[in-house]
This record gives sequence, C-alpha cells and structure tokens, in this order.
Amino acid sequence: MPKKKKKIEARLSPIHGNGVFATGLIKKGERVVRYKGKLRTHAEVDEEYGDDDEDGHTFLFTLNDDYVVDANVGGNIARWINHSCQPNCESEIEEDAKDRRHKDKVFIQALREIKPGEELTYNYGITLDEPHTARLKKLWACKCGSKKCTGTMLQPKR
Repeated sequence: MPKKKKKIEARLSPIHGNGVFATGLIKKGERVVRYKGKLRTHAEVDEEYGDDDEDGHTFLFTLNDDYVVDANVGGNIARWINHSCQPNCESEIEEDAKDRRHKDKVFIQALREIKPGEELTYNYGITLDEPHTARLKKLWACKCGSKKCTGTMLQPKR
C-alpha cells in the first residue's frame, strides 16, 4: 500500500514563530492532525509550570477535567499551529467510548477548504479566571492579522 502523502509541514510563520502550512489541498471537515504530547494531570502541569512567568506561549492543551496534553514533551507538528481570530481549523476532542478519560484524544480539523500554502490556524479558546488586565491582554496578544482580530487570544468572560 502506498504511503499517504503528508498534507502539512512546519515552517516560519508571519503570525508567530513557527507555523503549520498546507502542502496539499485539505478538504472541509477533514481531520488534519492529532495533537500529541505527554498526558498529564492538571496537578502535574501546575506543579511543572505553575510558578513559571507566563510568556503568552504554551504547548498545553486541556483534554478534559482530568488531563492535559503537554506537547512540550513528546509533542508533534500540531503544537506549531498558531491561533487566529478567524481560523480555518478547529480543535475537536474525541471522547473514549468507554469513558476512560485518559484515552480521550484531540484532533485538528478543517473548518473550510484549505489550499496549499495556507497557514493552518485555530482559535486557542484561552480562558482565565482572573480579570483580563492590560498586562494579561498584552501577554496573550493576538497577531493573526485577520479583519476580525480581537487583539488577544483570551476569550471574552461569560
């Protein structure tokens, strides 16, 4: 059976640092890549990264109420997909059929057709319990450049 051709590659991004770009046509609804990394509990992540000064950059993806995927350890290309306020992809959590929370998975899938050369983006959906101060908005500044850019990766308070 012929090897499936990769449809994405990592390279420098005009949005921020590294990015992920389509090398082939990606169809609307297509699962592009699984977000991989070390599975950790929230307590483990807090212990590991809790005291670090935040820099607005993270490879942590909340999987569910019990676990986080830490792409700092064993992460794949998906960790380089940048945030956008007008994304062409979205994250999708696939829950384990037997409710084994540690078996849940994160996939990035296309919201629309993505042409070769386009950068893949999704809305990080960052929520913080504390007030969104000017310092935090600057720390989590968005540089997506879209017409609908909110200027921050932080999601509005509900």
